Amino acid sequence: MDSAEFRARQAPLKDRYRQEPQSALVHGRAEAILSADGGAHVATWAGVANAGLHPATGGDGTMACSADMLLQAVASCAAVTLSSVAIARGVTLRKAVVRAEGTWDARGTLGVSREARVGLTDLRLIFELDTDVDQATQQRLIELAERYCVVLQTLRHPPNVETALGSET
Repeated sequence: MDSAEFRARQAPLKDRYRQEPQSALVHGRAEAILSADGGAHVATWAGVANAGLHPATGGDGTMACSADMLLQAVASCAAVTLSSVAIARGVTLRKAVVRAEGTWDARGTLGVSREARVGLTDLRLIFELDTDVDQATQQRLIELAERYCVVLQTLRHPPNVETALGSET
């Protein structure tokens, strides 16, 4: 898809969202169903993912780790966003790789140390671009990908989170 086609595809959406801001609100939902083996089945666009404990917390490594799934979500969001901004700007990317790396301390998750934080303590995104554009243009593409990546911005600016005990619907 070229820049003109991409812009034409998005133009009616942008016009509608300017006129009716409420129509731009997208409600997402994910559901995990506990399985007999202590893991959880999570429906994804690509099928069911079987999530479980990381080996560092007692898992056997045969199921997806939630922290890894989070890194995958950041990497995929940044990559798709990078592609979109490149197309919109008319930049050809022969190849692009976005790698997300993070560190977490299993002591926090296992309750071994109250001082050890639960969750990722750092996150790195590495962009590898194969393109003919100059370094400044590549850096601008990365900045725009960061700015418009929903998952990355959610991590940088956490939403209000609440929990509730509900009943099956």
